[in-house]
Amino acid sequence: MAFLFGQPSVQASQEKAQASEGETQRPKIGLVLAGGGAKGAAHVGVLKVLEEMRIPIDFVAGTSMGSIVGGLYAAGLSPQEIEREIRTIDWLDVFNDDPARADRSFRRKQDDRLYVFKAKPGFNDYKIELPLAYIQGQKFDLQLSRLTGRVAGIKDFNHLPIPFSAVAADLETGQEVVLKSGSLARALRSSMAVPGAFDPVPIDDRLLVDGGIANNIPVSVARAMGADVVIVSDLGSEMLTREQITSALSVAGQLVNFLFGLNSEAALKTLGPRDVLISVKLGDIGAGSFDRIVEAIPLGEQAARRSIDSIGRYALSPEAYRRHVAARAQPKADMPAIAFIRVDNQSKVGDAVITSKISARLGQPLDVSRLEADLQQLYGLEIFESVRYEIVQEGEATGLLVHAREKSWGPGYLQTGMITSTNFEGESAFRLGLTYTLTQINPLNGEFRVAGQLGDEAGLAFELFQPLDAAADYYFNGRIGYNTQDISVYDRKGNHLYELYSKKYALDLALGRQFGTWGEVRVGYLREHGRADVVTGQPRSDWGFDTGMVYVRLSDDKLDNPYFPTSGHMGRLEWRGSRDSLGADSDFDQVFANYGHAYSWGRNTLFGNLSLGTTADDDAPVQSLYQLGGFMRLSGFEQDQLSGQHFGLAQVFYMRRINDIQFFKAYIGGALEAGNVWQDSSDFGSDLVYAGNVFLGLDTPIGPLYLSYGRNSESQNSLYLYLGPLFSF
Repeated sequence: MAFLFGQPSVQASQEKAQASEGETQRPKIGLVLAGGGAKGAAHVGVLKVLEEMRIPIDFVAGTSMGSIVGGLYAAGLSPQEIEREIRTIDWLDVFNDDPARADRSFRRKQDDRLYVFKAKPGFNDYKIELPLAYIQGQKFDLQLSRLTGRVAGIKDFNHLPIPFSAVAADLETGQEVVLKSGSLARALRSSMAVPGAFDPVPIDDRLLVDGGIANNIPVSVARAMGADVVIVSDLGSEMLTREQITSALSVAGQLVNFLFGLNSEAALKTLGPRDVLISVKLGDIGAGSFDRIVEAIPLGEQAARRSIDSIGRYALSPEAYRRHVAARAQPKADMPAIAFIRVDNQSKVGDAVITSKISARLGQPLDVSRLEADLQQLYGLEIFESVRYEIVQEGEATGLLVHAREKSWGPGYLQTGMITSTNFEGESAFRLGLTYTLTQINPLNGEFRVAGQLGDEAGLAFELFQPLDAAADYYFNGRIGYNTQDISVYDRKGNHLYELYSKKYALDLALGRQFGTWGEVRVGYLREHGRADVVTGQPRSDWGFDTGMVYVRLSDDKLDNPYFPTSGHMGRLEWRGSRDSLGADSDFDQVFANYGHAYSWGRNTLFGNLSLGTTADDDAPVQSLYQLGGFMRLSGFEQDQLSGQHFGLAQVFYMRRINDIQFFKAYIGGALEAGNVWQDSSDFGSDLVYAGNVFLGLDTPIGPLYLSYGRNSESQNSLYLYLGPLFSF
């Protein structure tokens, strides 16, 4: 454990001996910190007063949030350091398991073009499987590992600067489990695992949950540790009113109040005349009020000051208190050099898939920020329930142990979704889809997918995505499917000429190179065989068609959200070459380019986008024409009303967020657009059509929803209702 603590000096040894002499003249004091979710930040205020009054703490016992604050204090963090962390942490983000889009693999980002119902239940052995809790705690785990990193090598909590115990409960029996050894970060995490809200923590073949259901005020634990006197910081258990229950966290907080209140009263009855009870009054701050967590800190300080007369009898003189604090082992602030990296792989993928994402270098001090980013990208593969780390000691060597546990409801997942739109004038679309994705089909994390769609554009497809190396830098992608498509053809004045209903079979084979999580280059071959039937109008008789082309596609995607972006950019550059030697009816070449960029300030966002497409010899067949028209694609026109050999579209839109609901964001905005389609390359850029729209947008759990009114310079206007991504599978 040399990497954790400095070598004791002669002076320090003398001070420890002097402190030990004084210890026999006073009672051993145990600090007991109750559970209570966000209310537990009040304990920090209590700690401030205890240190100010020079109260020696010999043992710390905590439950739930009390164990978080108490464990960090026992590990050597000052109350001021703990407060700074509480103020810095984005608690709403910590309790949101969805990886940031920047951390998701590029493969997973492409799924945003599919169905976007956010729930992805497992489907294995012909039955639906669900997570054990709403929050798996991935980000929370990383926060706790970082905060306890200085003492990560200590496995016996009696050897922390202050001896410590955390209280959890066995989910199977409901019995109290006192955690006195192991990983401190894991002990703190299990002590705060509110059943149903946070994923249970497996430790020693038991599933552990929040200790508040068994012993919310662990007075008995502190006494068992050796405390003669206990100082209890109690948070109360006032119930939330109906008006205060406004989110999943507040619901969890109310559950905390119910469960914790059952045993707290019994614990408080055991207090004797020498013990001190600090009762914190938190008003309408509830266990789930993490958006107000910093407000609890001064309330704890106020409560402790009200108990100064009771606390003061245990105060030490300045010199005695200085010796008491100096006698504690002090963790080093710097991180150790890493001599080895090991993987605890609880999944079907190979160890190399996991280690390929870890950039820590042997012999170098551990860069915690870089490691957290690496693990979040590993989590962004979306096959793991948790990816966490420990700093471990083996003899004189300090190493990194990465724990990767696959989702308990995997490896097969269902995702459903719906795309529907209307312009309230008879033009509508409805598509209902379902995908089944089987991950981890081999050690390189290959995956198989089958997708089906019903509605106006029905289809069925089978897909194989196979990485060719552990890091998935190179891959093979094969897709075979059948789908239908409505193709409407209009003249330049917007008059409907005819409508086609095409049915086609397609085979798409590609090799690709991914660049981190942000982009890829793909080279592929597309073969299609289909038939176009005339539904209305008389262009000519029905006909069959064949497509055979190669393509090269370079894609970039750094948007934070594909539907309501507030930062980042995206781009695509693609060349398609159709040749009769590849099975096509005709030879033609097309080039497509697109780039969009988002910029935000406060609640406001500007997004600019430019798209261009051209056909080299103006000879692409009908099914390969570029199309414009509809919401955000020259608003005012009907969906895909314009088609041609060439197109250009420039857009800029503004939006403003108008609510504070994390999982149901709402925006208002408007867009300006300019563009057109052209049949001849010589006309490219002429006769531009100008358009604009205003919209209300909702980012919902079932996908983006837009209500928009658009009008263009051709005096056409439309009202749009659009649910789902602006794509179909």
